[in-house]
Amino acid sequence: MNSIVAATRKLPPELMIAAGCLIAMLTWGPRSAMGAMQLPILDTTGMSTEAFSLALALQNLLWGFGQPFAGAAADRFGTMRVLATGGVLYATGIALMPLSASPAAFTLTAGVLTGIGLSGCSLTLIIAAMGKLVPPHMRPLAFGLASASGSFGQFVFSPVAGALIEATGWQWTAVIFAFTLLSIVPLSWCVASQSMADQAKTSGKQVVSFRDALWEAVNTRSYMLIVIGFFTCGFQLQFITVHFQRYIVESGLPANIGYWAFALVGLFNVFGSIASGWLCQRFPSRYVLASIYFSRSVITLIFVMLPPSPYTALAFGALSGILWLSTLAPTSTMVNLMFGTSYFGMLYGLAFCMHQVGGFCGVLMGGLMRAWTGSYDATWYFSIALGVASALISLPIVEKPVGRQALAAAE
Repeated sequence: MNSIVAATRKLPPELMIAAGCLIAMLTWGPRSAMGAMQLPILDTTGMSTEAFSLALALQNLLWGFGQPFAGAAADRFGTMRVLATGGVLYATGIALMPLSASPAAFTLTAGVLTGIGLSGCSLTLIIAAMGKLVPPHMRPLAFGLASASGSFGQFVFSPVAGALIEATGWQWTAVIFAFTLLSIVPLSWCVASQSMADQAKTSGKQVVSFRDALWEAVNTRSYMLIVIGFFTCGFQLQFITVHFQRYIVESGLPANIGYWAFALVGLFNVFGSIASGWLCQRFPSRYVLASIYFSRSVITLIFVMLPPSPYTALAFGALSGILWLSTLAPTSTMVNLMFGTSYFGMLYGLAFCMHQVGGFCGVLMGGLMRAWTGSYDATWYFSIALGVASALISLPIVEKPVGRQALAAAE
């Protein structure tokens, strides 16, 4: 029955994938440019590093905590309403940032409002929609394409943000990005999944309750290993997103090196995410995931041990890009395999919640350690240790349907 929803859609799956990828690009782009905005915001507002880091850390935390609820709402009522609402809230939060005259106001706009908006329109919701709408044989590659599109948004928005900041200031840059985000509203129609009630009518089967689905998931050891490992992914990504630009400048390198290195992260992850989806169609996803975590640690260790230079910064951007969002394809593939599509949005959102808890810790630890020690070194090395640990805990994951899915597969 996994393909029932896909079969009821009139739009071709290629069009739905394209629309979902465009939304992923739009939502991932502006938030990834926050690192480029950090120094201009601090210069013009007099805000402290700790206050800026707290606002962005709170954004990640609320984004993560909102994911299971946004996923559950999309599962129950359909994806379109949740995506459109999230897009409007996200755009509003970005648009109001220039009017934030105090750290508290900045925390409310860049932190609270933007974080809640992101939870309703982010890549997680797109992947959940594709898990419902796209035929099963296309799903791993569709997950990889969606992840690649998010990174392409980073590739596009990072240098654009740098150019706009230099030309118009960070305030107008935020306003321009906010208007761009409103495109999510019409695009959400193309990835409108069925509500839970419509799925029950189509399949002729009673849908399991929210509580039973959640209980089944948290009592599945392999699922919990995925969730725990996702903490590392969030820690690493959000620490780099927010603090990498400042690390580059404080290493004595030109600011534009940081812009372009971060743009390379987005560009190369287009290839890395697609390759990750392709590999998950041919090899066990747990091995793909473990290899990604371990490779990140190796690359980061080499980067921080070498003397700072434009070449090492750009190389780090490119190599990190290959591994940046490539964790999403194996993670979503395994969650979809274990539990099916009915509560995929909620269960993948719960895993992503842990991802954003990691992001909160990465952003906050980076800011605090920089303020206390004058260096990012401790956070870099902690990130490396987390990568090795997550690689190890990914290996025992069992890739097979569990509970209700296992019974359905046996019928």
